[in-house]
Parts: sequence; structure tokens; C-alpha cells
Amino acid sequence: MENKIDFSVLDQAIIEYGNQEKSLIAILQRAQEVYRYLPKEIFPYLAEKLNLSEAKIFGVATFYENFSLEKKGKYVVKVCDGTACHVRKSIPILEALRKELNLSEVKKTTDDLMFTVETVSCLGACSSAPAVMVNNEIYPTMTPDTAVALIRSLKENN
Repeated sequence: MENKIDFSVLDQAIIEYGNQEKSLIAILQRAQEVYRYLPKEIFPYLAEKLNLSEAKIFGVATFYENFSLEKKGKYVVKVCDGTACHVRKSIPILEALRKELNLSEVKKTTDDLMFTVETVSCLGACSSAPAVMVNNEIYPTMTPDTAVALIRSLKENN
């Protein structure tokens, strides 16, 4: 059974940012912070509150790579595959994480919604490549072994 969406989060964001089209991205960002993705149930709700079409809101949500329409784990693990990280072997790190969590290029989130593993073009940590980010914390100079150890440590602490 799907969790019920708490629309008060959206109401509060609308109060804070305004109910104009120019506020849409900020409202979607707030929704994603809270829900960890953009549930489909928010589109008709926001369309009514902001006087926009669902198609317009969906278009914005799918245009920006930072928004996700799929549930993400408690820990979102981003493996950098920018030039510096790629050259310093970020792909073996990605493969080790996927193997440890039984994930793939298609299946990015664990069944228990604990971990999501994604690649990103750049984390801005080129001098400490290869880098991995978990939620908002960057882990520099990673190896497949240190990345797996990090995941196991996060599992233990839950």
C-alpha cells in the first residue's frame, strides 16, 4: 500500500515561495527534499494550486536532471564519472557498489529503499578524484574497497 502524501509540505512551500509559475522549481525542490522524489500525486495538486497544467509541471520535473520521479533510498550514493574521476577509475567503484547492493544500471534503488546508486557528470571534487557523494557529503579518493566499506558502515548504523 502506497504511503499517503502529506500535501502540507507543498502548502508550506507555496506560502513561502508564492503561487506563481516562477516559484515552481523551488516548490519542486522542497517536495523532493521531503519526499526524496516527486510523487505523481503532487502534479494535479500543484496544477490546481499554481493554476498551471499538469503537463507544464511534469515538463519542468523531467527537464531538470536533479528531479526524480522514482523513489530514492534513504542514502543516495552518487558516483562521479567526470573526466578526472573516470580517468582515476570511478567505474570499478560503481560496479563494486552495484554488486554489493544487488543493483544494476536499470535497478538503481534497493528494495528496502535504503540505497540508491547513481552516476553524475561532476561533483566538483576533481582534485580528490575519484569521489563519491552520499546524500550531501563527499568522500574523496575512493576505491572499490573503501566504497563497499562505506556502504557496510551505513548499513550497520541503521
